[in-house]
Amino acid sequence: METESDSTRNAFSLHSRRWRDFVYVYPVVSRRSKGLSIGVNLSPEGGCNFHCIYCQVDRTEPRRARGVDFDVLTTELRDLLGNHDRVFDDSKLREIPSELRVVRDIAFSGDGEPTISPAFPAAVGLAAELRSEFGLADTKIVVFTNACYLKKPSVIQTLAFLDDHNGEVWAKLDAGTQAYYELVNGPSHPLTHVMDNILMAARARPIVIQSLFMRIRGEPPPAAEIEAYVNRLRWLLDNGGRLKLVQTYAIARRPSQSFVSELSPEELDAIADAVRPLGVPVEAYV
Repeated sequence: METESDSTRNAFSLHSRRWRDFVYVYPVVSRRSKGLSIGVNLSPEGGCNFHCIYCQVDRTEPRRARGVDFDVLTTELRDLLGNHDRVFDDSKLREIPSELRVVRDIAFSGDGEPTISPAFPAAVGLAAELRSEFGLADTKIVVFTNACYLKKPSVIQTLAFLDDHNGEVWAKLDAGTQAYYELVNGPSHPLTHVMDNILMAARARPIVIQSLFMRIRGEPPPAAEIEAYVNRLRWLLDNGGRLKLVQTYAIARRPSQSFVSELSPEELDAIADAVRPLGVPVEAYV
């Protein structure tokens, strides 16, 4: 289990997609990236094909844009990558240690599924170009995805491009059974569709699985659900999928539904321990 100081833990809870007057780009001190993550929001209108009960995007905030103005996105991303030290001028971030002030990744996450956006391929190309321009050789380009659209030709091509530009796919998997998946994620596609998409991506390159677990109306995930979840991971491995890492993590900010609450560190560690016999690296975060 990762542990941090109180000031660092508080910084990890600051995940607003709003930074100054920027529309599409925002900085996050990320516990899972282990440093500064420069977020790219290709869904400023807040649309998403999932309706997760734990979603921590504040959809009550006024929206600054619909769609993506590529010129504005370019200006913002160049500005923040070139001047990322000013992020730590914020009084809430001044005590962040030096090892967390490094730009670890450019992350396509935002307020919705990034692979839906028509701007996704060009935006990824821009990130790769600016990564090179600023000499960020160790900085990853990370795609956070619910894996519903990984078989789209434009997405396949974009992920193949990222394979040559230090890219990484972080695919969501929060459940083992269809019923629990529907409860947690409010999805637009069945779990089998998501699993097939994840498998295709994981056969092409090692990927990261990101799994958020929580209490629902006070109850943790049933033991049978965790067993089914582990079996989904085993299925990926047995069918040629490559898993670079499995991340199990808990809620860090206020979720959209009041009946959702955080697991204890011990409960989250137990889930991670259930995954470890598969032989893949596992990290747990509260």
